[in-house]
Amino acid sequence: MQNDEIPPLGGWSEAELDQAFAAVAREVEEWASGLRSAEDVEQFRLHWLGRKQGRLKAISDAWLKSAPAEAKKQIGQRFNTLKAEIERRLELAGAGSAGNGLDAEAIDVTLPGTRRRLGAEHPLIRTWNEIVAVFQRMGYSVGVGPEVETDYYNFESLNFPPGHPARDTQDTLVIAGQERKPLRDRLLMRTHTSPVQIRTMEQQPPPVRIIIPGKVHRNDAADATHYPIFHQVEGLCVDTNITFGDLKGTLDAAMKAFFGSSVKTRFFPSFFPFTEPSADVQISCPFCGGTGCRKCKHSGWIELLGCGMVDPAVFGFVSQKQPLYDPSRISGFAFGMGIDRIAMMKYGIGDIGLLYSGDLRFLEQFA
Repeated sequence: MQNDEIPPLGGWSEAELDQAFAAVAREVEEWASGLRSAEDVEQFRLHWLGRKQGRLKAISDAWLKSAPAEAKKQIGQRFNTLKAEIERRLELAGAGSAGNGLDAEAIDVTLPGTRRRLGAEHPLIRTWNEIVAVFQRMGYSVGVGPEVETDYYNFESLNFPPGHPARDTQDTLVIAGQERKPLRDRLLMRTHTSPVQIRTMEQQPPPVRIIIPGKVHRNDAADATHYPIFHQVEGLCVDTNITFGDLKGTLDAAMKAFFGSSVKTRFFPSFFPFTEPSADVQISCPFCGGTGCRKCKHSGWIELLGCGMVDPAVFGFVSQKQPLYDPSRISGFAFGMGIDRIAMMKYGIGDIGLLYSGDLRFLEQFA
């Protein structure tokens, strides 16, 4: 339609606008009542909503664009109402014409329905949740933190001196373009979840009991037991009069809850920069009962995690922001273990890469 086919408005008052738009609405209703087929519906759409020659465009050009500024709002509101009514009529007519044609018979209701396949927890997530649940029952809360960390939180505040081997770029994935920053402000992919311990203590006064699961990154070549991405779960307990005996009792109870009441634990001296004294923890093999098997390399014991009493130097870093962590008044212990390694051991997985492959043939075994 051309603009000259649209009758000019008699004036800009509300009564005159209502009368003009009512006449167009009646025209829409009359046309819509005669729609019978899909072709009719398409003609209706083109006649009213066509971009170049549609009647709505002609109305907009004739009435809205030529209206004085004070009348444009009233015309625009009525125009939008008219357009919505046309679209509603078009939708109803389209549904009706589809139901009257052969398209209604396109679906064969006798065919079996599409069955949605049920998902299952990934073995890593399942192991993660099981470990966290054990410590939650012991009163621990769950902590989270960023995967992109500063050198300060990942190393310095955890008592890693500048020349410590763990700072070597062969082990740590460093964010590019950080050379001009001070060392403590440089960004890297966290190599452990320990920075969350520092962040939690800075934000929360003692006592603290927190379990920290999460993804970590190291520049490791992929093989059967190593991968650049893996998962850790760490724990921290800080209060007054916390002793190494509390640490041993906590971990022994946790291992029994996770692997079974017959599991035993034993501790060996070790070294970690952020704990003193430090220990490695072994558990009696839950698969052979300690008699020796392939999973425990026929030793009867499996080395599972590291732990120790929080080094007073770590509390010294924290006390700069949270003075209540005075190492002369409080103590605490920390521990950490690899979720991937426990999942591999529990489910008999021989290659860590399978956990990250996304291969449904592998994952369906755990459904």
